[in-house]
Amino acid sequence: MKRIIPILLFGLVLSFKTILAQPVQLSDKAAISVLTCAAGTQLYYAFGHTAFRVKDPVQRIDVVYNYGTFDFNKPNFYLNFVKGKLVYSLSRRSFDAFLYEYDLEKRWVKEQILNLNPQEVNQLFRFFEDNYKPENRDYLYDPLFNNCSSITGDILKKQFGSRIVFGNAHIEQKETFRQLVREFIPINSWGAFGIDLAFGGITDQYANAREQMFLPYYAMEQLKHTTKDGKPLVLRERTILNYPEQDWHGTFITTPFFWFSILLILVSCITYLDFKHKTRSKLTDAFLFFLSGLCGLFLILLWLATDHEVTKYNLNFLWLLPFNLYVVFYLLKAKKLPKWISIYCYVALTLLGLALILWLFGIQVLSPISTLPILTLAIRYTYLSQFRKITAA
Repeated sequence: MKRIIPILLFGLVLSFKTILAQPVQLSDKAAISVLTCAAGTQLYYAFGHTAFRVKDPVQRIDVVYNYGTFDFNKPNFYLNFVKGKLVYSLSRRSFDAFLYEYDLEKRWVKEQILNLNPQEVNQLFRFFEDNYKPENRDYLYDPLFNNCSSITGDILKKQFGSRIVFGNAHIEQKETFRQLVREFIPINSWGAFGIDLAFGGITDQYANAREQMFLPYYAMEQLKHTTKDGKPLVLRERTILNYPEQDWHGTFITTPFFWFSILLILVSCITYLDFKHKTRSKLTDAFLFFLSGLCGLFLILLWLATDHEVTKYNLNFLWLLPFNLYVVFYLLKAKKLPKWISIYCYVALTLLGLALILWLFGIQVLSPISTLPILTLAIRYTYLSQFRKITAA
C-alpha cells in the first residue's frame, strides 16, 4: 500500500502536467487580428509596429503576441547587434498592457480582424502557443527581411500556404527598400544619414508586394489586398486608439547638413590659406583621413565580417577609403610628402567620381547629405595631389 500511494501521486502529477500542456480550445466566438501601431519620433519607433491579437470572450482570453521584443540585458547584446546576430523574441502579454504603452505615448493603434473560421483560428492560436515556448520563441532579426512586421506575411503563408495570395494591384510604382525606408525618416537627420551610409547596394533593389511588408504601414495596406481562398483576408477594420501622426522635431543646428556645411567651409578656408602660404595643415589632413578611413574600415567590416544582409555590397567605401588610415601616419610625420601621396590622391579623386557615377545610375544610392563630405575630401585630395608642385614653385 505504501508503494502504491507514491505511484498514484506521480501518475496524478504527470496527468496534471499533460493537461496543462494541452493548448486551450478557443470557442467559436474567438477572433485573431493584426494590430498596427503608429510610428514614433525616436529612431527605434520610426517605422511603427505590428503584432497579433487573439481574443476569445468566452474563454476570457485577450492577449497580444509580439515578435518585436528584445532584451538589452542579454549577454553580448551590442556585440551581437554589430555582428548581425541580434536575437528577437516572441512575447505574450495582455491586450490592455500592450495598449497602455501606446496610449501613454499617444500613438494610434489600428486593428484588422482576419477572416478565419473557428478551425483556422485555433490552428493559428496553437502555432502562437507553440512558438511562444522558450525553445521556439527566439529568432534572428533582420531589419528588412525578418522583423516583427515582415514575419506577419511569413506566418500567414506558412499556416495557409497557397490559399494566401498577396495582391499587388494597389502598388502604383516600384520602390526600392531604401526609398521605402526614407519615407519614415527625415533625410536631413543623423539616423537617415547613418542608415544610408551603412546599408549596401542590396537595399537599392526593388521590393515586391510581400517584401514591402517589412514596414508595418505597408503590411497593414497589403493585408487589405490579400486574399484567402479567393476572399478578402481582412474581415473588418477598426481604430482602437485614434491619435494624429507624430512629426519629427529638431533644430537645424543639430542636423548633419549643418555640421558638414561647417566642415566644408572650414576646410575650404584652411586649404585657401595653405595655398596662399605654400604650407599644409597636418591636423586638418590627419582629421579628414583618419575619420574617413575609420568609417570606410567599419563599412568593410559590416560587409565582410558580419551576418548582416543589408550591409552587403556597400560601395560607400569608394569615397570613405579604408587606406586613408595608413596614409594618415605619413601626413602627420613626413616633413616632405612622398611622391606616391600625390598619386594616391589622384586615385582617391577618381574613386570619388566613380561613387558619384554609381549613384547616378542607381547602383549604390548615396545620401544627398554625402555630397558635402565628398566635396570636402575632394578639395583636400586636389590640394595634396598638387602640393609638391605648389611648394616647388
